[in-house]
Amino acid sequence: MTEPAHSPVNLGLSGRTVLITGGARGVGAGIARVLEGLGAIPIVCARRPVDDGREFYSCDVRDADAVTEMIGAIVAKHGRLDGVVNNAGGSPFALAADASDNFARKIIELNLVAPLVVARAAHAVMAGQEGGGAIVNISSVSGHRPSPGTSAYGAAKAGLDNLTESLAVEWAPAVRMNSVVCGPVETELAHLHYGDDAGVAAVGATIPMGRLASPADIGNATAFFLSPLAQYITGSTVTVHGGGEKPAFLAAANAGNES
Repeated sequence: MTEPAHSPVNLGLSGRTVLITGGARGVGAGIARVLEGLGAIPIVCARRPVDDGREFYSCDVRDADAVTEMIGAIVAKHGRLDGVVNNAGGSPFALAADASDNFARKIIELNLVAPLVVARAAHAVMAGQEGGGAIVNISSVSGHRPSPGTSAYGAAKAGLDNLTESLAVEWAPAVRMNSVVCGPVETELAHLHYGDDAGVAAVGATIPMGRLASPADIGNATAFFLSPLAQYITGSTVTVHGGGEKPAFLAAANAGNES
């Protein structure tokens, strides 16, 4: 998908260091591109290396010791850590009755426990530096509606949004916590969820805006939360879903009126 062009704006992010977990591809890579375009210094971590010229750390974000070591290395190099985007996550489709207990545990660890691990390590740095810092959790509409086939993921994302609100209260005013709740996003892996181009288009047709989000759409909302423009915003969520899903009863009613 070609991301929509936009004119550069000054959000006050120039020179700010921002760690993006799961930033090697998909939504995370889109967020990194937006932040880089706004003058920030995106620092990417993932389990697999990426060769895009950005500063990269290989890290399992579920491992507290590895996360602490990584953040220590970032601070040693740059002198501070201004922002964190907890983006790493996801889940393959698996019906709850068929999935193993271990599968559910790993999904919850990645989508809920890992963001807490990263946030705690970042807070230890941000709380003691001038200007504090900002953390953005990338959440999902799956945490706010039924999520059949990804129930553990949906439950974890619901927990993540509550975690965002709780940490916002605990850590204010030094560290701001906010959440970007994403609807369907068209990435290079979209076919795994929606099928071919026709499947992506069909899903897009169910959304009032007529398309899936682009990674840049998520990146723009994230950049705002990280910026000084949001200096009084903490414990909040913004839903980036193009208006959500058209109510099913409307389609059913229209079908009944067809002659």
